[in-house]
This record gives sequence, C-alpha cells and structure tokens, in this order.
Amino acid sequence: MAEVYGSERPRRRRGRGLRIVVLTLLVFLIVGVVVLDRFSNSYAENVIAEKVATEVANQKAESSRPVVTIAGVPFLTQVVAGKYEEIQIELPDFKAQTGTGETIRMDLLDIRARDVKAPLSALRGQGDVVAGSVTGTGTIDYQLLADATGQKDLKLAEKDGKLVGSGVLAITQTQEFPVSASADLKVADGRVQVRFSDVSTPGLTVNPLIQSQVDGFVQQMAFELDVPKLPLNLVIQELQPLPEGLRFTFGASDVNLAAAGV
Repeated sequence: MAEVYGSERPRRRRGRGLRIVVLTLLVFLIVGVVVLDRFSNSYAENVIAEKVATEVANQKAESSRPVVTIAGVPFLTQVVAGKYEEIQIELPDFKAQTGTGETIRMDLLDIRARDVKAPLSALRGQGDVVAGSVTGTGTIDYQLLADATGQKDLKLAEKDGKLVGSGVLAITQTQEFPVSASADLKVADGRVQVRFSDVSTPGLTVNPLIQSQVDGFVQQMAFELDVPKLPLNLVIQELQPLPEGLRFTFGASDVNLAAAGV
C-alpha cells in the first residue's frame, strides 16, 4: 500500500502544476489581447485626430488638438465587423470666420458620429467610411455673440429659457432709458436671424413720438449671423438659449467620413 500511495503523490503535484501553468498562460493571453485592443484603439484615435486637424486647417478654422474617442469595447471586434458604435470628436477652442468676416468662437465643438460603417479595406485607405448620423453641439458666449453682431452697446442674456437683448435708448441728450426685448430666433439658408419683440421700457412714459423711437431702436437691435463652414458637412439645426451662452446644434446624415477628411 505504501508503494501505491508513494507513486500517486508526484502525479497529483504534476497535475496541479500543469493547471497553474495553463491558468498563467491564459492570464497572459487575456492581458495581451486587452493591451493589443487598447493600443489599436489609441492608434486609430490618433490617426483620426490628425486628419480632423488637417480638415479644420483646410477650412481656415482653428482649434486646439482634436480629442477623439472611439466608443465600444472591445475595439478589435468592431474593426472585424466593420461597424462602430460611436466616434466622438472634440474640438477645444474652436474658431472660424463667417462669410462676412465675423469670428465665431466656441470653447468646445463636440461632434458625435454614430452608426459608422467601415470595411477592413477602409483602414488601408480603400473604401468608404460612412456615418449614419453626425451631430455637433457648441455654445457661444453671449458677449462674444454680441461682439460678432458689430453692435457696440447690445447686451444679450438668457432669461426664462429665452434670449433677451437689451440696450440704452437716448431720448434726449440728458435722458436715457433701458430697453429690453425677447428674441425670436430663426435659422434660414445657413444664417441665424434674430428679431426682437415683447419690448420692455421700465421708467419710460410712452407716447406716439417716443414709441416710434423705441420701435426704431428695437429694429436696430435685430441682426443676422452667418454660420461658418464646419467639419463633416455639419449644418445648423437648432438654437437654444442657456445661462452660459447660446447653444448651437448641428447635424448631418449619411456622411462619408473619408471624403470629409476623416
């Protein structure tokens, strides 16, 4: 019996050792795959960032280095399938000139490309990379927006979810009164049109002569602003007054990212 037990003990130790070796190899394999996946993801993000930066420069716009994030884990399975959940492109300190010479500034232009389809051949520069939808958002500070209108004394702010414009009306050389009005926002042919109504003139007694002065002042407050050409064929879709500034929402569909510079 002693000989039988003595012959089994080394086998059990060898069995345990083999399992440890297999488990160790599996851990190294998993870690290697994860590292490769993250490296490939980072490489692709850097390539896209460089191409977007080139496109921004070609449009005579400016921004800090683009920050690109390809959503979805693992990344390599998306490469093999040729489908990507979402690609986020952030353009910090974005600046662009309109067709009429005004400079539009945004602290951040946040672009999201969703439902992106790209065959393996596209990674070698052959084939299309198409996003089903692309959206972008950016906020313009009210002071910067007022400066872009060219109206020196115009003040813009958000109140109760609406854009409000205000200024000072000089009735005589010694009499000045504040005037404020709610803005009506409209987007037409790539231009933002701002007109004012619901006028408030606290402290001012209005008569027909004064009313004509107020009406003329409010008409002068109105302005239009060109929207500069944006990356990825984005066009303006919506405007939303927020406490920190006027939020612009842009959009496009079925965008060929390769043709657009990505």
